[in-house]
Amino acid sequence: MTAAGVPAAACDLTTQLGAARLPNPVLTASGCAAAGQELHRFFDVAELGAVVTKSVMLAPRAGRPTPRMAETPSGMLNSIGLQGPGIDPFCEHDLPWLAERGARTVVSIAGVTVDEYAELAARLRGHPGVVGLEVNISCPNVEDRGQVFACDPEAAARVVAAVRRETSPMLPVLAKLSPDVTDIVTIAGSCVDAGADGLSLVNTLLGMVIDTGTLRPALAGRTGGLSGPAIRPVAVRCVWQVHAALPHIPILGMGGIMTGLDALQFVLAGASAVSVGTAVFADPRAPVRVLAELRQALVARGFLRLADAVGYAHQPAQNGLRPPGSPGTVPPAREPAHRLPADTP
Repeated sequence: MTAAGVPAAACDLTTQLGAARLPNPVLTASGCAAAGQELHRFFDVAELGAVVTKSVMLAPRAGRPTPRMAETPSGMLNSIGLQGPGIDPFCEHDLPWLAERGARTVVSIAGVTVDEYAELAARLRGHPGVVGLEVNISCPNVEDRGQVFACDPEAAARVVAAVRRETSPMLPVLAKLSPDVTDIVTIAGSCVDAGADGLSLVNTLLGMVIDTGTLRPALAGRTGGLSGPAIRPVAVRCVWQVHAALPHIPILGMGGIMTGLDALQFVLAGASAVSVGTAVFADPRAPVRVLAELRQALVARGFLRLADAVGYAHQPAQNGLRPPGSPGTVPPAREPAHRLPADTP
Protein backbone atom coordinates (compact mmCIF):
# COMPACT_ATOMS: atom_id res chain seq x y z
CA MET A 1 0.00 0.00 0.00
CA THR A 2 1.36 3.43 -0.93
CA ALA A 3 1.09 6.69 0.97
CA ALA A 4 -1.88 7.58 -1.22
CA GLY A 5 -3.81 4.56 0.09
CA VAL A 6 -3.90 2.73 -3.26
CA PRO A 7 -2.22 -0.68 -3.68
CA ALA A 8 0.85 -0.33 -5.89
CA ALA A 9 -0.27 -3.43 -7.79
CA ALA A 10 -3.30 -1.45 -9.00
CA CYS A 11 -1.09 0.56 -11.36
CA ASP A 12 -1.24 -0.56 -15.00
CA LEU A 13 2.37 -0.59 -16.20
CA THR A 14 1.80 -1.94 -19.69
CA THR A 15 3.38 0.08 -22.45
CA GLN A 16 3.92 0.15 -26.19
CA LEU A 17 7.10 0.48 -28.23
CA GLY A 18 5.70 0.56 -31.72
CA ALA A 19 3.84 -2.72 -32.29
CA ALA A 20 5.47 -4.33 -29.24
CA ARG A 21 3.22 -4.41 -26.19
CA LEU A 22 5.28 -4.88 -23.02
CA PRO A 23 3.96 -5.81 -19.55
CA ASN A 24 6.06 -3.09 -17.92
CA PRO A 25 8.39 -0.27 -18.96
CA VAL A 26 11.73 -1.39 -17.47
CA LEU A 27 14.31 -2.97 -19.76
CA THR A 28 18.02 -3.62 -19.48
CA ALA A 29 20.42 -1.31 -21.31
CA SER A 30 22.53 -2.68 -24.14
CA GLY A 31 26.07 -3.58 -23.18
CA CYS A 32 25.55 -3.85 -19.43
CA ALA A 33 24.13 -7.37 -19.12
CA ALA A 34 25.23 -9.21 -22.30
CA ALA A 35 22.18 -11.31 -23.26
CA GLY A 36 20.73 -11.56 -19.75
CA GLN A 37 22.38 -14.71 -18.45
CA GLU A 38 24.61 -12.81 -16.01
CA LEU A 39 21.58 -11.21 -14.36
CA HIS A 40 19.32 -14.26 -14.40
CA ARG A 41 20.86 -15.72 -11.24
CA PHE A 42 19.73 -12.60 -9.36
CA PHE A 43 16.19 -12.41 -10.76
CA ASP A 44 14.03 -13.87 -13.49
CA VAL A 45 14.80 -11.81 -16.59
CA ALA A 46 11.28 -12.53 -17.86
CA GLU A 47 10.01 -10.18 -15.11
CA LEU A 48 11.29 -7.22 -17.12
CA GLY A 49 9.51 -5.53 -19.99
CA ALA A 50 12.31 -6.84 -22.20
CA VAL A 51 16.02 -7.66 -22.26
CA VAL A 52 18.03 -5.41 -24.56
CA THR A 53 21.07 -7.39 -25.64
CA LYS A 54 24.63 -6.23 -26.04
CA SER A 55 25.11 -4.90 -29.57
CA VAL A 56 25.80 -7.77 -31.96
CA MET A 57 27.78 -7.46 -35.18
CA LEU A 58 28.08 -9.74 -38.20
CA ALA A 59 31.57 -11.05 -37.48
CA PRO A 60 33.37 -11.75 -34.20
CA ARG A 61 35.03 -8.65 -32.79
CA ALA A 62 37.85 -8.50 -30.24
CA GLY A 63 37.08 -4.98 -29.13
CA ARG A 64 39.52 -2.35 -28.00
CA PRO A 65 42.75 -2.95 -26.03
CA THR A 66 42.89 -2.82 -22.23
CA PRO A 67 42.50 -0.93 -19.96
CA ARG A 68 38.90 -0.45 -21.02
CA MET A 69 37.23 1.12 -18.00
CA ALA A 70 37.88 4.10 -15.76
CA GLU A 71 36.02 5.50 -12.79
CA THR A 72 34.57 9.00 -13.07
CA PRO A 73 32.57 11.10 -10.60
CA SER A 74 29.04 9.63 -10.44
CA GLY A 75 29.69 7.21 -13.26
CA MET A 76 32.13 5.33 -15.40
CA LEU A 77 33.96 5.56 -18.70
CA ASN A 78 34.09 2.44 -20.87
CA SER A 79 35.92 1.61 -24.06
CA ILE A 80 34.89 -1.99 -24.74
CA GLY A 81 34.65 -1.51 -28.50
CA LEU A 82 31.65 -3.73 -29.31
CA GLN A 83 33.44 -6.97 -28.43
CA GLY A 84 31.35 -10.03 -29.26
CA PRO A 85 31.16 -13.43 -30.96
CA GLY A 86 29.16 -12.27 -33.98
CA ILE A 87 25.62 -12.93 -35.18
CA ASP A 88 25.83 -16.71 -35.77
CA PRO A 89 26.76 -17.78 -32.21
CA PHE A 90 24.32 -15.17 -30.88
CA CYS A 91 21.44 -16.70 -32.83
CA GLU A 92 22.53 -20.23 -31.95
CA HIS A 93 22.97 -19.77 -28.20
CA ASP A 94 21.72 -16.46 -26.78
CA LEU A 95 18.36 -16.05 -28.48
CA PRO A 96 17.20 -19.62 -27.72
CA TRP A 97 18.25 -19.21 -24.07
CA LEU A 98 16.14 -16.06 -23.74
CA ALA A 99 13.18 -17.61 -25.56
CA GLU A 100 13.23 -20.70 -23.32
CA ARG A 101 12.86 -18.47 -20.28
CA GLY A 102 9.97 -16.50 -21.71
CA ALA A 103 11.93 -13.25 -21.91
CA ARG A 104 11.01 -10.64 -24.49
CA THR A 105 14.13 -9.62 -26.40
CA VAL A 106 15.15 -6.40 -28.09
CA VAL A 107 18.27 -7.15 -30.12
CA SER A 108 20.79 -4.34 -30.42
CA ILE A 109 22.61 -4.42 -33.75
CA ALA A 110 25.73 -2.56 -34.86
CA GLY A 111 27.63 -2.44 -38.11
CA VAL A 112 30.45 -0.71 -39.94
CA THR A 113 28.45 -0.22 -43.14
CA VAL A 114 24.80 0.24 -44.06
CA ASP A 115 24.82 -3.18 -45.73
CA GLU A 116 26.00 -4.83 -42.50
CA TYR A 117 23.04 -3.39 -40.58
CA ALA A 118 20.68 -4.63 -43.30
CA GLU A 119 22.15 -8.14 -43.23
CA LEU A 120 21.90 -8.30 -39.44
CA ALA A 121 18.24 -7.34 -39.62
CA ALA A 122 17.61 -10.03 -42.23
CA ARG A 123 19.40 -12.69 -40.14
CA LEU A 124 17.21 -11.90 -37.13
CA ARG A 125 13.92 -12.15 -38.98
CA GLY A 126 11.54 -14.74 -37.50
CA HIS A 127 13.42 -15.62 -34.31
CA PRO A 128 11.00 -16.37 -31.43
CA GLY A 129 10.92 -13.94 -28.53
CA VAL A 130 12.42 -11.03 -30.46
CA VAL A 131 10.07 -8.07 -30.00
CA GLY A 132 12.23 -5.31 -31.48
CA LEU A 133 15.53 -4.18 -32.95
CA GLU A 134 17.58 -1.40 -31.40
CA VAL A 135 19.76 0.03 -34.17
CA ASN A 136 22.96 1.18 -32.49
CA ILE A 137 24.16 3.94 -34.80
CA SER A 138 25.73 5.97 -32.00
CA CYS A 139 28.36 3.89 -30.21
CA PRO A 140 31.32 6.14 -29.21
CA ASN A 141 33.60 3.15 -28.62
CA VAL A 142 34.88 2.79 -32.16
CA GLU A 143 38.25 3.80 -33.52
CA ASP A 144 36.80 5.55 -36.57
CA ARG A 145 34.45 8.38 -35.55
CA GLY A 146 33.13 8.28 -39.10
CA GLN A 147 31.30 5.09 -38.10
CA VAL A 148 29.02 7.04 -35.76
CA PHE A 149 26.10 7.32 -38.18
CA ALA A 150 23.94 9.12 -35.60
CA CYS A 151 26.05 12.26 -35.90
CA ASP A 152 24.65 12.94 -39.40
CA PRO A 153 20.92 12.95 -40.23
CA GLU A 154 21.37 11.58 -43.75
CA ALA A 155 23.71 8.77 -42.65
CA ALA A 156 21.38 7.87 -39.79
CA ALA A 157 18.42 7.74 -42.15
CA ARG A 158 20.22 5.45 -44.60
CA VAL A 159 20.91 2.89 -41.88
CA VAL A 160 17.37 2.99 -40.50
CA ALA A 161 15.83 2.69 -43.95
CA ALA A 162 18.02 -0.31 -44.78
CA VAL A 163 17.06 -2.07 -41.54
CA ARG A 164 13.39 -1.28 -42.03
CA ARG A 165 13.43 -2.86 -45.50
CA GLU A 166 14.81 -6.13 -44.09
CA THR A 167 12.51 -6.30 -41.07
CA SER A 168 8.93 -7.43 -40.63
CA PRO A 169 6.55 -4.44 -40.56
CA MET A 170 5.30 -5.70 -37.18
CA LEU A 171 8.76 -5.70 -35.58
CA PRO A 172 9.60 -2.29 -34.08
CA VAL A 173 12.83 -0.62 -35.15
CA LEU A 174 14.30 1.73 -32.54
CA ALA A 175 17.12 4.08 -33.54
CA LYS A 176 19.61 4.61 -30.71
CA LEU A 177 20.90 8.15 -30.80
CA SER A 178 23.90 10.03 -29.48
CA PRO A 179 23.73 13.13 -27.27
CA ASP A 180 26.98 14.29 -28.87
CA VAL A 181 25.22 16.33 -31.56
CA THR A 182 24.16 19.93 -31.92
CA ASP A 183 20.49 19.18 -32.59
CA ILE A 184 19.25 15.74 -31.57
CA VAL A 185 15.71 16.58 -32.73
CA THR A 186 16.89 16.84 -36.34
CA ILE A 187 18.59 13.43 -36.13
CA ALA A 188 15.49 11.93 -34.50
CA GLY A 189 13.23 13.32 -37.19
CA SER A 190 15.39 11.91 -39.98
CA CYS A 191 15.27 8.45 -38.39
CA VAL A 192 11.50 8.56 -38.01
CA ASP A 193 11.10 9.70 -41.61
CA ALA A 194 13.28 6.75 -42.67
CA GLY A 195 11.01 4.26 -40.91
CA ALA A 196 12.02 4.11 -37.24
CA ASP A 197 9.07 3.14 -35.03
CA GLY A 198 10.73 4.56 -31.94
CA LEU A 199 13.90 6.07 -30.52
CA SER A 200 16.37 5.01 -27.83
CA LEU A 201 17.67 8.07 -25.98
CA VAL A 202 20.52 8.27 -25.23
CA ASN A 203 23.76 6.41 -25.81
CA THR A 204 26.80 7.28 -23.72
CA LEU A 205 28.62 10.60 -24.11
CA LEU A 206 32.12 10.61 -25.55
CA GLY A 207 34.60 11.33 -22.76
CA MET A 208 38.19 11.03 -21.62
CA VAL A 209 40.08 10.55 -18.36
CA ILE A 210 43.78 11.36 -18.02
CA ASP A 211 45.76 9.50 -15.36
CA THR A 212 47.72 12.14 -13.47
CA GLY A 213 50.18 9.47 -12.32
CA THR A 214 51.18 8.20 -15.75
CA LEU A 215 50.36 11.54 -17.40
CA ARG A 216 48.60 9.63 -20.17
CA PRO A 217 44.96 8.78 -21.01
CA ALA A 218 43.59 6.19 -18.57
CA LEU A 219 41.98 4.17 -21.37
CA ALA A 220 44.04 2.36 -23.97
CA GLY A 221 41.59 3.61 -26.58
CA ARG A 222 41.98 7.13 -25.17
CA THR A 223 38.29 8.02 -25.36
CA GLY A 224 35.25 6.08 -24.18
CA GLY A 225 31.57 6.27 -23.38
CA LEU A 226 30.51 8.10 -20.23
CA SER A 227 27.55 6.57 -18.41
CA GLY A 228 25.95 6.66 -14.98
CA PRO A 229 24.14 9.35 -12.95
CA ALA A 230 26.48 12.07 -14.25
CA ILE A 231 24.76 11.99 -17.66
CA ARG A 232 21.16 11.75 -16.44
CA PRO A 233 20.31 15.47 -16.79
CA VAL A 234 21.59 15.40 -20.38
CA ALA A 235 19.57 12.28 -21.18
CA VAL A 236 16.37 13.68 -19.64
CA ARG A 237 16.85 16.87 -21.66
CA CYS A 238 17.17 14.88 -24.88
CA VAL A 239 14.02 12.89 -24.13
CA TRP A 240 12.16 16.12 -23.34
CA GLN A 241 13.23 17.84 -26.57
CA VAL A 242 12.45 14.89 -28.82
CA HIS A 243 9.08 14.19 -27.20
CA ALA A 244 8.14 17.86 -27.57
CA ALA A 245 8.93 17.72 -31.28
CA LEU A 246 7.66 14.17 -31.97
CA PRO A 247 5.01 13.50 -29.30
CA HIS A 248 3.55 10.42 -30.98
CA ILE A 249 6.88 8.56 -31.34
CA PRO A 250 7.67 6.06 -28.54
CA ILE A 251 10.89 6.74 -26.68
CA LEU A 252 13.01 4.26 -24.74
CA GLY A 253 14.84 6.49 -22.26
CA MET A 254 18.18 5.71 -20.63
CA GLY A 255 21.13 7.38 -19.00
CA GLY A 256 22.03 7.14 -15.31
CA ILE A 257 18.81 5.57 -14.00
CA MET A 258 19.54 4.33 -10.47
CA THR A 259 16.11 4.53 -8.78
CA GLY A 260 12.42 4.54 -9.54
CA LEU A 261 12.35 8.31 -9.17
CA ASP A 262 15.09 8.57 -11.79
CA ALA A 263 12.96 6.45 -14.11
CA LEU A 264 9.96 8.64 -13.35
CA GLN A 265 11.85 11.70 -14.61
CA PHE A 266 12.29 10.03 -18.00
CA VAL A 267 8.62 9.01 -18.14
CA LEU A 268 7.42 12.50 -17.26
CA ALA A 269 9.77 13.91 -19.92
CA GLY A 270 8.16 11.66 -22.54
CA ALA A 271 9.66 8.15 -22.37
CA SER A 272 7.27 5.21 -22.74
CA ALA A 273 9.89 2.85 -21.30
CA VAL A 274 13.34 3.03 -19.73
CA SER A 275 16.57 1.00 -19.80
CA VAL A 276 18.66 0.40 -16.68
CA GLY A 277 22.35 -0.10 -17.34
CA THR A 278 25.28 1.15 -15.27
CA ALA A 279 23.33 0.61 -12.03
CA VAL A 280 23.70 -3.17 -12.38
CA PHE A 281 27.45 -2.92 -11.74
CA ALA A 282 26.71 -1.95 -8.13
CA ASP A 283 23.34 -3.71 -7.78
CA PRO A 284 22.60 -6.62 -10.13
CA ARG A 285 18.95 -6.51 -9.05
CA ALA A 286 18.64 -2.85 -10.02
CA PRO A 287 16.22 -3.38 -12.94
CA VAL A 288 13.57 -5.16 -10.84
CA ARG A 289 14.12 -2.77 -7.92
CA VAL A 290 13.68 0.23 -10.21
CA LEU A 291 10.50 -1.36 -11.56
CA ALA A 292 9.03 -1.75 -8.06
CA GLU A 293 10.05 1.77 -7.06
CA LEU A 294 8.61 3.26 -10.25
CA ARG A 295 5.27 1.53 -9.65
CA GLN A 296 5.12 2.91 -6.12
CA ALA A 297 6.13 6.41 -7.26
CA LEU A 298 3.42 6.47 -9.93
CA VAL A 299 0.63 5.44 -7.55
CA ALA A 300 1.85 7.84 -4.86
CA ARG A 301 1.42 10.65 -7.38
CA GLY A 302 -2.05 9.54 -8.45
CA PHE A 303 -1.17 7.75 -11.68
CA LEU A 304 -3.05 4.47 -12.03
CA ARG A 305 -1.71 3.95 -15.56
CA LEU A 306 1.86 4.43 -16.77
CA ALA A 307 0.45 5.80 -20.03
CA ASP A 308 -1.07 8.76 -18.17
CA ALA A 309 2.36 9.78 -16.87
CA VAL A 310 4.22 9.65 -20.19
CA GLY A 311 5.06 13.24 -21.10
CA TYR A 312 3.05 14.63 -18.18
CA ALA A 313 5.68 17.25 -17.36
CA HIS A 314 4.93 18.95 -20.70
CA GLN A 315 1.46 19.92 -19.50
CA PRO A 316 1.04 23.55 -18.42
CA ALA A 317 1.39 23.97 -14.67
CA GLN A 318 -1.81 24.88 -12.85
CA ASN A 319 -2.50 25.57 -9.20
CA GLY A 320 -3.88 22.46 -7.55
CA LEU A 321 -3.43 20.33 -10.66
CA ARG A 322 -3.16 16.63 -9.85
CA PRO A 323 -2.82 13.61 -12.13
CA PRO A 324 -6.04 11.83 -13.16
CA GLY A 325 -7.37 9.72 -10.30
CA SER A 326 -5.12 11.41 -7.74
CA PRO A 327 -6.53 10.64 -4.27
CA GLY A 328 -4.49 13.16 -2.36
CA THR A 329 -1.38 15.27 -2.00
CA VAL A 330 1.75 14.02 -3.70
CA PRO A 331 4.42 13.25 -1.11
CA PRO A 332 7.73 15.09 -1.48
CA ALA A 333 10.45 13.28 -3.38
CA ARG A 334 13.11 11.69 -1.23
CA GLU A 335 16.81 11.68 -1.86
CA PRO A 336 17.62 8.42 -3.72
CA ALA A 337 18.77 5.72 -1.33
CA HIS A 338 20.66 3.72 -3.95
CA ARG A 339 23.85 5.20 -5.32
CA LEU A 340 27.01 3.90 -6.89
CA PRO A 341 29.60 3.48 -4.14
CA ALA A 342 32.51 5.85 -4.43
CA ASP A 343 34.83 2.98 -5.29
CA THR A 344 32.50 1.38 -7.88
CA PRO A 345 32.50 2.39 -11.56
